[in-house]
Amino acid sequence: MKYICLIYDTEEGIENMTQADFEAEIGEYMAYGQIIEQAGVATGLGEALQPSATATVVRSRDGKTLTTDGPFAETKEQLGGFYILDCEDIDQAIKYAALIPGAKHGCVEIRPLMEIPG
Repeated sequence: MKYICLIYDTEEGIENMTQADFEAEIGEYMAYGQIIEQAGVATGLGEALQPSATATVVRSRDGKTLTTDGPFAETKEQLGGFYILDCEDIDQAIKYAALIPGAKHGCVEIRPLMEIPG
């Protein structure tokens, strides 16, 4: 089953990192990529996101497209990136989500992906 691991953290934490801390964090993510690749759960789908201030929210109402700049809601933690893992079950997904570097200072939400026939 495929699971999406949504990585949340405060943007201030990243913005306030020293260059050395940022490079160390990137190194941890690179090592994590190797771990999930070697375990056979990597799908190749995982990305970091630009800050939430760069977001555009789109809604369609009565045939009109409405857009709003910035994040959908004011929250303490913002979505910063994601991985999609192909795991045997939720326990295995939890095991690999706990290894995501962002879980040490933010949180990781895991959701099974819906399988749509077709």
